[in-house]
Amino acid sequence: MVAAAVILDPNYRIRGLRDSKLLPEKKRDELSTRIKEHCIAWSIAAVDSARIDQINIYHASKLAMLEAVSGLPTKPDFLLIDAMVLDYPCAQKKIIHGDALSASIAAASIIAKVHRDAIIREWDPIYPAYGLASNKGYGTRKHVIALREIGPCPLHRQSFAPVWNTSTPQELSGFMLEDEGLNDES
Repeated sequence: MVAAAVILDPNYRIRGLRDSKLLPEKKRDELSTRIKEHCIAWSIAAVDSARIDQINIYHASKLAMLEAVSGLPTKPDFLLIDAMVLDYPCAQKKIIHGDALSASIAAASIIAKVHRDAIIREWDPIYPAYGLASNKGYGTRKHVIALREIGPCPLHRQSFAPVWNTSTPQELSGFMLEDEGLNDES
């Protein structure tokens, strides 16, 4: 789970901001760069799959958003947030479908998605069977088939339905086995 916070410069309009999921990848990448170059401040925060499984996707989203807002180098005096309110000491407004209705929320969603997709692509050579570079971790046909055939890897949320519906156990990485004293290679 990746979230971003952005304080846009009111004197610089960035055309084309909209829900990150509606933009082609190339346009998202271009906009992410422009947003970062021309905003007052931006910040990104992430919550890993193990933490999501502990606290659920809603609370992980809320935590990532709070960490992103708290990480802004310029403190905001008002927050526009996609569908929730944060425990942050300033006035705020939650906007349902905010990434489609607010330039600030759209900008944050673009930065977050570009960052998340880059992280997922970095994992592709380590877990090539899932096709992460092409599907960015979303449940495409290839990804779901790999889950069924080889099971989940440590990146997968155990609370993700295609993972808990598989009969194949989650792969353990070598570092996980070492921590438990289970690695036969030592």
